[in-house]
Amino acid sequence: MYSEIVQKIVDTLEENLLTTWQLEDYAEKIGYSKFYLTRQFKKETSLTIGEYIRKRRLAISAFLLLHTDYTILDISFECQFQSQEAFTRAFKELYRMPPGKYRNMMRSLYQKEENEMDTVNEVKGWFLTGTNPSLYGMKADHEIFHTGSKSGYLRSNGPVEEGQFGTMMQTFSAKKWVGKRMKMSCFIKTKNVIKCGAWCRIDSKNGDLLQFDNMDNRSIHGTTDWNYYSIVLDVLEESASIHFGLLLTGSGEAWIDGISFEEVDKSVSSTNIAGSAGELPLEPVNLGFEDL
Repeated sequence: MYSEIVQKIVDTLEENLLTTWQLEDYAEKIGYSKFYLTRQFKKETSLTIGEYIRKRRLAISAFLLLHTDYTILDISFECQFQSQEAFTRAFKELYRMPPGKYRNMMRSLYQKEENEMDTVNEVKGWFLTGTNPSLYGMKADHEIFHTGSKSGYLRSNGPVEEGQFGTMMQTFSAKKWVGKRMKMSCFIKTKNVIKCGAWCRIDSKNGDLLQFDNMDNRSIHGTTDWNYYSIVLDVLEESASIHFGLLLTGSGEAWIDGISFEEVDKSVSSTNIAGSAGELPLEPVNLGFEDL
């Protein structure tokens, strides 16, 4: 589970991405030392605060290149780069092409996609499911994203009855993860959601559920900016498949981006909730009826 301090760091960074703040300013705003903030943020997200800010500013610059006619020089300064040359180097390092070429190529590509696609429910590698998939839609969104140039977008198509849900998801083999503790992390943004969260499930070859977490005990509600979330599960020896995605219960809109999987050690607590309600205690408890 992500910690309260990392949540607060992400919130503060997002609110001040295009300011001239230094690390000391963020630390003062949050109320902790910059050394503590840096250590905790790196521990949970695998990024330094500086790397996070840089990637997010470059993502904003990619949006401005696609959806405005600002000059590259104006975008450079808007995104807090010292010069157009410095911005171009950083952009090329992340996007593998200079900003001018990116603007021309991606605008043409997205225009072609919009003209040719009959449905938004087609995203390579992903599929839409749930209690009634027709009540939901998904797409790759190139207007709202956290890093890179697109995010995954899941929405309800209209009013949704209580208990209905939709999910955009993937499945892959557990073979490379067997015997490891795995952390799935991502960034999620929401708009008017009833209930939302990332989820991950690990099954045996017979389809038995072994490990599971759908963030039910820390679900997202309402409208939220990009925030960091994580799920930690043990990939047991009998594991065969790993399933994961974005879950939307009821109505609303949600975006997911920056999904990653990494091995963590046992000092990182598991978030598994599978079987937690049905497991028998090892010993009898409250025999004197004194505990409430």
